[in-house]
Amino acid sequence: MDTPTFPGKLAIQQRVLTTYRAAFFDALARSCAGGLSVCAGLPRPEESIATTDTLHVARYTFARNIHFLRGPLYLCHQRGLLAWLSGWNPDALIVEANPRYLSTPAAVRWMKRRGRPVIGWGLGAPPSSSPHFWGKWGESQRWAFLRQFDALLTYSRRGADEYAALGFPTDKIFVAPNAAAPRPASPLPSRPPAFTGKPSILFVGRLQARKRVDDLLRACAALPVQPRLVIVGDGPERAALEALARTVYPSAEFVGAKHGPELAPYFSAADLFVLPGTGGLAVQEAISYGLPVIMGAGDGTNDDLVRPGNGWQVPDNDLEALTGTIKQALADAKRLRTMGAESYRIVAEEINLEKMVGVFVEAVKRVKL
Repeated sequence: MDTPTFPGKLAIQQRVLTTYRAAFFDALARSCAGGLSVCAGLPRPEESIATTDTLHVARYTFARNIHFLRGPLYLCHQRGLLAWLSGWNPDALIVEANPRYLSTPAAVRWMKRRGRPVIGWGLGAPPSSSPHFWGKWGESQRWAFLRQFDALLTYSRRGADEYAALGFPTDKIFVAPNAAAPRPASPLPSRPPAFTGKPSILFVGRLQARKRVDDLLRACAALPVQPRLVIVGDGPERAALEALARTVYPSAEFVGAKHGPELAPYFSAADLFVLPGTGGLAVQEAISYGLPVIMGAGDGTNDDLVRPGNGWQVPDNDLEALTGTIKQALADAKRLRTMGAESYRIVAEEINLEKMVGVFVEAVKRVKL
């Protein structure tokens, strides 16, 4: 058993407990002498978020999420949050730094009345696109929300810079890159310096519109040398994508959903991993297999993971840019191998569950000093 590094009890609030985050919470719990409790509810059914109610080391408490409105007006109240805090009685609390969650201020006040710290955990705070009253009002509201926290945790350097631009003290901002996998347990897979036959492109993920797999099919069809394309996953768009593939890229291979060890042969056989849209929990697993990555530019959570040395980020919904980038990537097999080795180094040395746990523990210990 790992030696605990935080001597107290830790609590973490989440809107939902996603399946991919469970391993992180269990790893963090091992570093808390008093244990870790996570409180979370359920998403709306149409969100298609994979959730779990099972944690092996950390504790889980269910909160009833009451959802209001939709889109940019969305709000959520978590019923049961204060009862959870009272029962767990933590020494420190980490909450999602999202002002749309109506129950968060009450939880913060509960902790503050007891002289205990609260840390916000969020993506960042991009500047408003409106230069007028509403933009300035929105930024002032964000600052009023953020300044209640004793520290902030964020996924990327971009997020840290955005928080600092609002006035939050830089020495209280901690960057914990978004990790979904531990350090690789196996060595870098060996791949030949030149392609043997057609180069192989891999996609792994849920088949939904925001992943832009339709653009990937069209981009491959437009290449002068058409690669092998393997699509791993299932979801609401599968039938439509298979129909599109029969028209524009009949050689595309849809192999269905695969999990855990089932994925290993697909990652090992690929030359390039491509995720044209948003999301992308499989990106870190791909780079742990020494794959260079092409992915859609998103909210900054993967800025530190996918860099010029190991991949490319392309504008969202830009088929021409995606096609050109794939063509560029497949033009030089030797360069791809070098980029793949850099991918492996990043996940082995910089961005993994162990590093993420370390940053969280450092942040909690710092605010408890």
